[in-house]
Amino acid sequence: MTTLEDSTTPLAEIGSLIRGARQNKGLTQAQLAERLSTSQSAIARIEQGSQNLSVDMLARISAALDAGLLPIANTPQRPTHLRVHGGRTLSGTITVNSSKNAAVALLCASLLNRGRTVLRGVANIVEVDRIVAVLQSIGVEVEWVEGSRDLEIRRPAELDLSGIDDDAARRTRSIIMFFGPLLGQQPTFELPYAGGCDLGTRTVEPHMIALRPFGLDVTASAGEYRAVVAPDDGEPVRVVLTERGDTVTENAIMAAAGRDGVTVIRNASPNYMVQDLCFYLELLGVEIEGIGSTTLTVRGRSHIDADVEYHVSEDPVEAMSLLTAGIVTDSEITVARVPIEFMEIELAVLSEMGLRYSLSPEYMALNGRTRLVDITVHPSELKAPIDKIHPMPFPGLNIDNLPFFALIAACADGHTTIHDWVYDNRAIHLTDLTRLGANVRLLDPHRLDVDGPTHWSGAEISCPPALRPAVVILLAMLAAKGTSVLRGVDIIRRGYEQLADRLIELGAQIDTFQD
Repeated sequence: MTTLEDSTTPLAEIGSLIRGARQNKGLTQAQLAERLSTSQSAIARIEQGSQNLSVDMLARISAALDAGLLPIANTPQRPTHLRVHGGRTLSGTITVNSSKNAAVALLCASLLNRGRTVLRGVANIVEVDRIVAVLQSIGVEVEWVEGSRDLEIRRPAELDLSGIDDDAARRTRSIIMFFGPLLGQQPTFELPYAGGCDLGTRTVEPHMIALRPFGLDVTASAGEYRAVVAPDDGEPVRVVLTERGDTVTENAIMAAAGRDGVTVIRNASPNYMVQDLCFYLELLGVEIEGIGSTTLTVRGRSHIDADVEYHVSEDPVEAMSLLTAGIVTDSEITVARVPIEFMEIELAVLSEMGLRYSLSPEYMALNGRTRLVDITVHPSELKAPIDKIHPMPFPGLNIDNLPFFALIAACADGHTTIHDWVYDNRAIHLTDLTRLGANVRLLDPHRLDVDGPTHWSGAEISCPPALRPAVVILLAMLAAKGTSVLRGVDIIRRGYEQLADRLIELGAQIDTFQD
């Protein structure tokens, strides 16, 4: 029987469309279940994207809702849009999902292991799907464990890099992190150019600087990276990173983990995804000293064959996104399972701006290493900070969290300068907030002036081609009175699992539709 799991249309997108069509009809899940002679729990699973759908069932749902859903099984996927009825107060508790960036690094690192890796609690997002597709295309067995959010990974004795899925690889920058684990396994190999968000020029040269001490030489030709790796002489390797980047550090760590001998990495990022990677590698028998610091000493292994399970830790950037939803709607919500070590600077800045919040006692994540808290934000009178808001390498304010401060600053009384010194073009995407009533001025490619408070009003906006600014615009629409439309929101699925549905659970009114 043909199911929509076999089609190219993601089940989560279909589920969102079915939910939107049901709500437009004014039906409850139970009422739709009655029309289809099925259970309310089955409808809930379908709308969550966790239930495979036969073409017959989709046709029945389409008829029950008079929604014309069936063609999506056989036609190219159309852009998905969100209609947001803003100005509503949110309430309740929402739980942070596992980290996108950690999951991607761990999937790449699984190439080091000839045994069985099970990653537990992986977010079902597009970025993960793309890396999974690339792994499968080179011969790695990757399967979702039925009825769970767990991925089981088994790599073959020899990888088939000639069969790599170019399309999936070119649509993600994460492919650049294949260099590190492949260094000790292939004397020569080719990888497609890295893609990802439209954030301006982001050179791969820091990665090359980090990996040259391991014998890597890369040339670019005809849309590909051609890599040649010199034999490893077993001598200690010393790496000094010229840029304390997260993925650069991860690449160096994976290169070090796959070789016999000692590697010292200086100016390393100690950020959350780097720590997750280190915790996983320790389970594989790799010794790492200095986790959480800027100097790492790695004693690797050229042959790793271990059966391991690892729980991916929670995502501090999603935590910031969810906290922002409560802040800008002047609501009291609780965000559960926040990795507090990676949110302390953000909370300190928010406290300076007048945010009232409370923290639960700390408890451990399922990986046994990451400290978590529940954070409750309360309605607050916000004021602009005295100094500019800018990111720094961890333990500074996270670069991925900076866009949310542009939105929060637009809700605060006074003048705020946002300095995004890392990316060339990301700041310009945040000027779309002016369409919703904000006073945001672009000073140059890296700086914004924001004056608040904003009297938000609804508007129709095309989704920015960058993940975090796209979510910022969606969250601003929650605050805007009236109806807003955010067009072409598929990029949000790159890093967030069913974000609109989860905001609805807090009381947001959001409809999913296609033209």
